[in-house]
Amino acid sequence: MVQQQSYDVVTITETWWNDSHSWSAAVDGYKLFKRDRKGVKGGGVALYIREAFDAIGIETNDDGVECLWVRIKGKVNKADILLGVCYRPPNQEEEVDNLFYKQLEDASGSSALVLVGDFNLPDICWELNTAEKRQSRKSLECVEDNFFSQLVSEPTRGGTMLDLVLANRDGLVGDVVEGHLEHSDHKIIEVLIFGKIRRNINKTFTLDVWRADFGLFSRLI
Repeated sequence: MVQQQSYDVVTITETWWNDSHSWSAAVDGYKLFKRDRKGVKGGGVALYIREAFDAIGIETNDDGVECLWVRIKGKVNKADILLGVCYRPPNQEEEVDNLFYKQLEDASGSSALVLVGDFNLPDICWELNTAEKRQSRKSLECVEDNFFSQLVSEPTRGGTMLDLVLANRDGLVGDVVEGHLEHSDHKIIEVLIFGKIRRNINKTFTLDVWRADFGLFSRLI
């Protein structure tokens, strides 16, 4: 599906990968960034991005937070795009939530930020900006305090909205579309991210067949 749709970026939550999957997770033409759970089964996030894009992973020291950040370099005098993917387990402790909020607060200073993922906060009503549970209310406060917009408007799993798209600038993200992927009980979300990005220059030298001396080649044969 990645190859058919020719996506520039693909994010995945709940990969359930570990280091033994590194060899089989590669996709031609894409650079893979991933964050696996250490010594525990389940969870995990991954991000594929076209090799032609100038992108670097950003290291974080919060081992308990399942969040991955990649900075995509903008063209000269254009803003970089900070892209993140996260998975928040339904039973995540409040202490880990607070570490995640700190990451968001630090990242919110970026000129262009997009964060996607499975937040597992079904009791939040994004239309009215209300929440029933305490941890959900704190998540909602974090989004509001850092001036993020939540752009998903339809349920993504059954009748609940678990998978979200956050952006910190109007006009950065457009055309949020939901779809289905085989037998997954979560919908996939497709978005357009608007930005002028830098592309890597291929410095590999290759032979130019059109400069060959075919006359000499024939005589030598």
